[in-house]
Amino acid sequence: MAKEIAGQIKLQIKGGAANPSPPVGPALGSKGINIMEFCKQFNARTQDKAGKVLPVIITYYSDKSFDFIVKTPPVAIQLMEVSKQKKGSAEPNRKKVAEITWEQVKAIATDKMVDLNCFTLDSAMRMVAGTARSMGIAVKGEFPVE
Repeated sequence: MAKEIAGQIKLQIKGGAANPSPPVGPALGSKGINIMEFCKQFNARTQDKAGKVLPVIITYYSDKSFDFIVKTPPVAIQLMEVSKQKKGSAEPNRKKVAEITWEQVKAIATDKMVDLNCFTLDSAMRMVAGTARSMGIAVKGEFPVE
């Protein structure tokens, strides 16, 4: 018989760096989930992505057990890594902080494709470009038409 789902928790944690301190500890402790067990499993699963911020969806059950799914890093964080910026522009419509190419947008879109709600690479690239635009990062050149 299937376990009864009690709820879900969404967190963003650096890969390989989950520990019982906030925000992980209080979020899991209030639901009665074993914090140390989650930290051990998460750190073991994300050793190869150490230091990158990873969204994680934790599904916890009525018997206090849990499962979790680790997603790919958010597009905004990937854009900041590619453009070598610490943060986006305070006024994205007036001040541009960096420029990236469509090839870089395509690389981010192919990496993030499994988590986006689109079916084609073109639409994924447009979503990534829109995020870049809202962060004050300009995309050089014309959209590549195939």
